[in-house]
Amino acid sequence: MGPANKSQLSPSTFWLMGIPGLEHLHVWIGIPFCSMYMVALMGNVTILAVVRAERSLHEPMFLFLCMLSVTDLVLSTSTLPRMLCLFWMAAHDITFDACLAQMFFIHSFTAMESGFFLAMAIDRYVAICDPLRHATILTHSRIAVMGAVVVLRGVGFFSPHPVLLKQLPYCRTRIIAHTYCEFMAVVKLACLEIGATKRYSLGVAFGIGSCDCFFIAISYVLILRAVFRLPSREASLKALGTCGSHVCVIVVFYSTAGFTFLTHRFGHNVAPRTHILIANMYLLVPPFLNPIVYGVRTKKIRDYVLNTLKLKGSGSC
Repeated sequence: MGPANKSQLSPSTFWLMGIPGLEHLHVWIGIPFCSMYMVALMGNVTILAVVRAERSLHEPMFLFLCMLSVTDLVLSTSTLPRMLCLFWMAAHDITFDACLAQMFFIHSFTAMESGFFLAMAIDRYVAICDPLRHATILTHSRIAVMGAVVVLRGVGFFSPHPVLLKQLPYCRTRIIAHTYCEFMAVVKLACLEIGATKRYSLGVAFGIGSCDCFFIAISYVLILRAVFRLPSREASLKALGTCGSHVCVIVVFYSTAGFTFLTHRFGHNVAPRTHILIANMYLLVPPFLNPIVYGVRTKKIRDYVLNTLKLKGSGSC
């Protein structure tokens, strides 16, 4: 469908523009995006398979890591395949219901990602600051409850979003200047005054993100204080190395998500292409980095994978 016909789309269909001003580069932009998605897919599936197969890994850290991996798989799969169809096959149109479904998965699972980062920070705090009671504090039942709370929070706070959008009339353009459906991009197309709706969405996003970020920061401050009190310099450096890689992933997630939030609220002078590229980053980079930081850099997982590959290699000889 050409640009001249965009205004004649069916009322049940939206048109995803992609990255404004970079349409001629969509094919090339899709290559690194696809590569990151494949790494995210293989890495997170590997983590799930390894933890499931090795009973010694059924510890709080690895159980939370599995929850994070499932979240990453859903988050990346709800955006990347559709985005690549847009980049490589010029499949711009998306049905209204599919748009709402994608939007719900993106926002609710982003909230879950934030929640699992907090859960993992709490686990690291207990493991380092109170190691003797780690197993008794974070039992499997408590881990299950924490996971359920994170999931229910994400679903509960973002379930109203598609319901609100479903009830709005849309008499403006059907063009969404984005690579995927997000609440703020869709709600701008409504005919009615949507100030209260926008404030609700931004308030929920800010409330969840800022609370999680605050408690994560507190956890790592307490962890650092405990690490610097360790008698062994080697133990301190090892703990700092582990926490440092975790903090890097968390900083990438919250900085890109925070930039996207602030752009919606205040960034009227930010170029659309910049906003959209960074919005894509906070959905793509964490699922890509998490298996590397939490998986490859974790000795137990790395050793299990290497031993499995060695056994398969020796068996084929």
